[in-house]
Amino acid sequence: MNLHKQGKVWGTTQPLFNKNNVEIHRIETKKGGYCSKHKHQYKYNCFYVERGKLKITAWKNDYDLVDTTIISTGEATTVPPGEYHVFEALENSVCFEIYWVEISDSDIIREDHGGTC
Repeated sequence: MNLHKQGKVWGTTQPLFNKNNVEIHRIETKKGGYCSKHKHQYKYNCFYVERGKLKITAWKNDYDLVDTTIISTGEATTVPPGEYHVFEALENSVCFEIYWVEISDSDIIREDHGGTC
């Protein structure tokens, strides 16, 4: 895994950990910086603010709502898979993005019930 800082239009991101369905990135962004509107098919995306203030906007799938959450130093929020979202820095900020994939017992879809011969 490449652990080097990568430049973005809104600041920098640095992958810190990627193993066993967990990924952690450290991001730095200046006030006014924001990421693209995007979604993850399978990953949960938790934002933990080390320093600063972020606005997380998420477009909900289950109902017609655009949810806005503001988090400051020491606070976190999570966006589930499949929801478009954007972060915007309301102050110069350092944040950790923690991604994970949840394995569910109910992910099986049966076409029949099996049996014996």
